[in-house]
Amino acid sequence: MDDRTESDAYHFLMNSHQKSSRQRFHEYRQSIAGAKSQTNDDTPDPSKDPAEIVVPKHRQKESKQRLRSFRQLIASFWKLLGPHKKPVIFSLATLTVSTALGLVPPAATKFIVDSVLGDTPIPPVVVETFPFVQNRWTFLIAITGGIVCISLLKVLLHIWGRWQATRATKRLQMSIRKQLFEHTIRLPLNTVHTMKSGGVASLLRQDAGSIGDLIFGLLYNPWRAIVQLIGSLIILLVVDWRLLLGALAVLPAVYLSHRTWITEIRPRFRDVRERRQGIDSKTTETFAGIRIVRGFSRQRTETVRIMTDHHLMGRQELYVWWWMRTIEVIWAILIPLASSALILYGGWQVIHGTLTIGDLMMFMVYLLMLLEPLAILAESAASLQDNLSALDRVLDVLATDKEMPSDEQSTVLTDSEVRGEVTLENVAFRYQSDTAWALQDINLTVQPGEVIALVGPSGAGKTTLCNLVARFYDPTSGRILLDGQDLRSIDVESYRGILGIVEQDVFLFDGTVAENIAYAKQNASDDEISAAARAANAEEFITSFPYGYETIIGERGVKLSGGQRQRLAIARAILADPKILILDEATSNLDTESERLIQNSLHELLEHRTAFVIAHRLSTIQNADKILVLDHGRIIESGTHLELMRQQGRYHDMVQMQLSPEERPRLKELLNG
Repeated sequence: MDDRTESDAYHFLMNSHQKSSRQRFHEYRQSIAGAKSQTNDDTPDPSKDPAEIVVPKHRQKESKQRLRSFRQLIASFWKLLGPHKKPVIFSLATLTVSTALGLVPPAATKFIVDSVLGDTPIPPVVVETFPFVQNRWTFLIAITGGIVCISLLKVLLHIWGRWQATRATKRLQMSIRKQLFEHTIRLPLNTVHTMKSGGVASLLRQDAGSIGDLIFGLLYNPWRAIVQLIGSLIILLVVDWRLLLGALAVLPAVYLSHRTWITEIRPRFRDVRERRQGIDSKTTETFAGIRIVRGFSRQRTETVRIMTDHHLMGRQELYVWWWMRTIEVIWAILIPLASSALILYGGWQVIHGTLTIGDLMMFMVYLLMLLEPLAILAESAASLQDNLSALDRVLDVLATDKEMPSDEQSTVLTDSEVRGEVTLENVAFRYQSDTAWALQDINLTVQPGEVIALVGPSGAGKTTLCNLVARFYDPTSGRILLDGQDLRSIDVESYRGILGIVEQDVFLFDGTVAENIAYAKQNASDDEISAAARAANAEEFITSFPYGYETIIGERGVKLSGGQRQRLAIARAILADPKILILDEATSNLDTESERLIQNSLHELLEHRTAFVIAHRLSTIQNADKILVLDHGRIIESGTHLELMRQQGRYHDMVQMQLSPEERPRLKELLNG
């Protein structure tokens, strides 16, 4: 366990699916203990640039969590506040005034005890300032009236400032969620795939929301405590500086308890949040695959899998709870002890005539006001660390580079400027998680309007090549050109705007038929949507629905058949009117009749468009301008259907395998002729 870093705790939890929550929690505790036993040489140097610090590959995406100090997190939070700083500053200003006003009424305790209830004369300065104060009764009325007025003013200022802080909290939460969503949706595909949809939802809902709570946890409540603390110290200094020194003796205990325990709490809170994110991901995955779960009767298995993680998270939360309670127990003991000692000293001073009873009473009130913010800071420190761990996780995501970021020199495309010539020069590619090449030595020029068919066995690189054309990834070596311009120099979002994609695994959104078709074009008219549906041979089944184009199709189009989903995807691509079209097994889910009907529509769709078509049913690509046969990431054959058949190579063999025995003699006659 000595080689494990502190961040390895979560790694062990995520890779122990077959163990009970008790066993996994035991390993979690061991990994934490192993991290503590490491030498200081393994601890990241805060003075170093985080980019220069080497971390294990399997933890690179989480490494930044251990590199941010409390000061760095505060600076990052202040930067994220952005336009919300003014209302926050205003709320802190009103809080300062209202808290200061709240320190005035307790001072009345001294005068009531000494001058109203006791024999001490009314201070001359009071009589001179307020002439109507002539006796004890009028003095008592003046004190109570002043307390009421000050309290009302304090409440009004406090409510108004708190409203500003609360409104800023909600606005900041919306701002962070928007920023996080916009950033995450533009991350590289491999990064998004590792996060999983449920995990992203957890970040947006819980972590981004917790950042907004920092306005109170990090600024509002601590500032209130600080103002009250400083004000109480000043008043105690006026009463008796020796009592003040006794009260100040408590402060080192605050520092020591925070230094000892708080540094332990934030990483544990972060582990809990990561566990919760994993649970959300698994839950989303389970219900997305509910047909498979029920088809294999694995309801109980999935319940056990999810609940084991819940039990583990519960153990982690209880572990954090004990750390939090440790601080509270210390303060529950320390505050009464400090108060008792100061009462003994103050009582001794009263007995010897150094202080009046009123002085002691006022001191005790302010002592409580002094200790109250210290106790609040101690108790809220744990929840603050929880919110800071959420900020840490969000900053990790925001620090991840976006997918192929553009700069000022990037070319923004317009439809009228694009001809559609695509060139691949010495292209090679491999995925980050794989050492084998997915594509090698790809050289290809596609003229505007040409249809290129890609065939080959599974894993040959067909989809990878199309992913490069769509610029979901950039080549590892070589380059891809559009009309002679490197794709890397083109703004990726404007480039995607000229693309149309129909994949084998069709994805539809939970909405109406019309909304799913119109997803390809903002503000599409009803006529345009209907025309696209007719071109895709989808209007017949759409109009058979009770609500027609307004029919809700369910998540991922669950209420539709496979062929219907595929035709809606084709209609969506038709509406997009792309310059470059990618069809990945676009007719694979269609029955024979639907396939025949849609081929004419696809023929019209492909007219005057550069198209890349992946097909396993070779009968659908015979009219392609060029057919590429791929195997192990290389182009092994290239030509038209007739040219490749006459070569009698790999393509010829693939066609023969798909023909019935009755059709093969006829094909042989055709080739010989």
